[in-house]
Amino acid sequence: MPSVRWEKIVDITRGGIRSIGVMRKKTSRGKKIALLIDGPNILRKELGVKLEDIQEVLSEIGDIRVAKVILNQYAPQGLIEAVSNQGFEPIIVSGETGVKLAVEAMKEIYNPNIDVLAIATRNAEFFPVILKAKEKGKETVVIGVEPGFSVALKHAADYTIILKGDSDEGEVPADTEEGEA
Repeated sequence: MPSVRWEKIVDITRGGIRSIGVMRKKTSRGKKIALLIDGPNILRKELGVKLEDIQEVLSEIGDIRVAKVILNQYAPQGLIEAVSNQGFEPIIVSGETGVKLAVEAMKEIYNPNIDVLAIATRNAEFFPVILKAKEKGKETVVIGVEPGFSVALKHAADYTIILKGDSDEGEVPADTEEGEA
């Protein structure tokens, strides 16, 4: 679970010190992560993947600084609201979501404030993006779920996280493997 700390906000006026509220502050954990999620591929009801599970697993690697979910125009309004409520930026595209995800990934590969590129997908079409990120010195994480998780992606990334959906009863929420670099 991510470490969260609450701090008091105080007001110092003529009447003395008084508490006016509390502020939540997350503690820094090191590496800065850009997380990009292939919405139609990962956020499917039958897979049972939750955004909280992805956030929790990545919190062990570092801080998520960029969090975007790429969705197509058929995404239900409830899903878009849920994505926003979790602190992710929903990006709605009218065409192929893979193209927009690749463009966003390239932006983050060249972002000097990002150390780790994490992509949640099962699709092998992002294999070249993972290779480019590694070439540019970024650590890579691929997050996926079975069935249909690309073997090429699993082996290309520095870290592979295989999530277990809600339908997998009695199993641990996620396994983390170190990929073959």
